[in-house]
Amino acid sequence: MILPAEIQLVGDEVAIRWSDAKESYFKGERLRAASPSAETQGEHDILGNKYGGAGPKKFSGVNVLGWEQVGNYALRFDFSDGHRTGLYSFDYLRKLDGLV
Repeated sequence: MILPAEIQLVGDEVAIRWSDAKESYFKGERLRAASPSAETQGEHDILGNKYGGAGPKKFSGVNVLGWEQVGNYALRFDFSDGHRTGLYSFDYLRKLDGLV
């Protein structure tokens, strides 16, 4: 598994250097819009009905204030709009950046 070797806030971007030496740069607005949380993406019940996820899709001016690593598989970001529930798996972050 490819893991983050280093994570930094650089201006309004989150910079991640991966253990394979590749680098990713994400604007806070983009990470917030791509949050895998049920609040942002919605969630499905066992019958396939979708609940939630109908909120805003653009988050102008939203920045990442901090982050926390969750186990050996994900990051949880703290956003300036108060959002902090989405778990961004390392694979998901690499897909967002086109590295997978």
